[in-house]
Amino acid sequence: MRSGAAEEVAQEVFVHLWRKPQTYDSRRGSLPRYVAIISRSRAVDRWRSRSAREAAVERSASEQRTLSSSIGESAAEPVIRRESSRTALRALSSLPSEQREAVLLAFGQDLTAQEIARAERIPLGTAKSRVRLGLQKARANLEMAA
Repeated sequence: MRSGAAEEVAQEVFVHLWRKPQTYDSRRGSLPRYVAIISRSRAVDRWRSRSAREAAVERSASEQRTLSSSIGESAAEPVIRRESSRTALRALSSLPSEQREAVLLAFGQDLTAQEIARAERIPLGTAKSRVRLGLQKARANLEMAA
């Protein structure tokens, strides 16, 4: 993980602890251990998001190469496609991390809601809600950008 990402994870963890100190339960372990667990979880979330995003971009590029090779395209089409991808990534990057992760897992890794719930260790309804809310917010962001 690059140092900037590590700093962002640390900041997210401390903000979480500041806003929700009641999430720490001393009966379940020491504070340093709790902070380490939360930090690891946030770092893994970031890594998964990045991996899913990279996989989605690669899959999209591969699909576009396939389409481009079978159909002659104008010089403007790759530029338009690249700008559309950037716009979509900006819309996704503005989502809350849990929703962004769920959307990227659903569409970047082709996971079902059941698989997302299992991977994230969350209830199925929560996984479905995160994908649905993430898509709604991303759509709204895209509409504002248009």
